[in-house]
Amino acid sequence: MTLSEEARERLADVVELQPTKNSELQERWDMESGSEVHQYLENELGDYYFRDDNSLIRATSEANDLVDVEPGIESDPEDDGVPSRIRVPELQTQIVAVLAGPDEESESVVSVLHKLREAYDVDPEAEDVRSGLQSLRRKGVVEVEYRTVPTFRLTVDRDELEVESSE
Repeated sequence: MTLSEEARERLADVVELQPTKNSELQERWDMESGSEVHQYLENELGDYYFRDDNSLIRATSEANDLVDVEPGIESDPEDDGVPSRIRVPELQTQIVAVLAGPDEESESVVSVLHKLREAYDVDPEAEDVRSGLQSLRRKGVVEVEYRTVPTFRLTVDRDELEVESSE
């Protein structure tokens, strides 16, 4: 299957963002709906992606070899699949830097938002912080604890995780 330049660039996004959801790709590709993303994946990239047991979109090993992009996550096989390296957008890199560690009390989206404002002089929307936390959760580096509101903390010590910004 020969890929157009656009398809190759979008495949690189799948490799970089995996594991991902239609909504993340919808935002990245500036599409109208998740259905449009699904159609594109099926029609243009059907041989190069699959959905895992949690219905998250992942690139095949052939896709990884086809594009010149570092995979979104790398795991040490001896660490039960906990990622040792992730490539994420800048906001998620900042979230990892300020989020409570694995031995600390988990914190709310609002708490993380305030820490981001203080540490980086940025003002992201709360929904963007929530989305970033959920994306990091899908990558296995953040866990959620449900109290009155969902709260989050890292699953791995910061010094055991290499975080690279993809933007």
